[in-house]
Amino acid sequence: MKILITGVAGFIGSSLARKLLKNKKIIIHGIDNFDPYTSKKFQNLRLKDLKKNKNFKFQKIDIRNFTVIKNFFKKNTFDYVYHFAASVGVRYSLVNPKKYVSNNIVGFFNLIENIKHNPPQNFFFASSSSVYGESKKFPLEENQKLKPINVYSYSKKSNEEMARIYSNLYNMNFIGLRFFTVFGEWGRPDMFFLKLLKAINNKQTFYLNNSGYHFRDFTYIGDIVKILEKMLYLKNQNKFEVFNICSNKPYKLSRIINYVTAKLGSLKIKNIPINKADVIKTHGNNKLIKKRLKSINFTKIESSMDNTIKWFRKNKKFI
Repeated sequence: MKILITGVAGFIGSSLARKLLKNKKIIIHGIDNFDPYTSKKFQNLRLKDLKKNKNFKFQKIDIRNFTVIKNFFKKNTFDYVYHFAASVGVRYSLVNPKKYVSNNIVGFFNLIENIKHNPPQNFFFASSSSVYGESKKFPLEENQKLKPINVYSYSKKSNEEMARIYSNLYNMNFIGLRFFTVFGEWGRPDMFFLKLLKAINNKQTFYLNNSGYHFRDFTYIGDIVKILEKMLYLKNQNKFEVFNICSNKPYKLSRIINYVTAKLGSLKIKNIPINKADVIKTHGNNKLIKKRLKSINFTKIESSMDNTIKWFRKNKKFI
């Protein structure tokens, strides 16, 4: 089985590759452009771990370059594609929205336009819980109206709409993955949980938006990669589908902080106003993905945090 993972040096991409490479019948081709939003040192650390496996092949490719992508697919065909290459971070989309249009919308188009004549069995792509916007109806369900409130969330909604069009025009199979607050080992240093661990470890002030009055549907990376692996064997699918990938259990940020500080020690907190890119609450309904894949058990939040803390202690010098 030959699988392409774009954004393979990123959090979810590298974690999935590590999981799939345990199956000796799978060959992973990974591409990435080493976006400077995450330190190249940390991205190389992820890749170094993957390159230990002989079934892992890597090429540095920027999906924004149409010609390069065209030539890449002339030389390669894949059974499955997992697309994670994109600009991340809701807040930074307020600073540099052009980058999100270029990476997330144009880059997505370049991929599916060049793969349409020889498509994989399934094209999985990362969407986001942010497509729902600031909702008052919870838990969020896949059939709800989408109301993106920033360019990042708009770019993910655009990907879903483009995929739906291409699925109809070119008989391609697309599965959109609406991820909810993914965290865990090898995570993004700019996200809440690793920022929290780093602040405690370095005795730094932790800047807390809105006094921690946010609720997040934290979803453990270990559960994410199990779900994505199971999706390889999805039965009776439609040409285009989207799934919430979430634990269906929102937690207040202050509760997370209290758990971690009880484990690691005190934290100096400075409360700052809410960021206008943020929503107060995310809480997804995961009934659809559980029904389709069956036998999905989500890791308890305490165990997920403990695993991440243990990993951080071993790797904190790189973060």
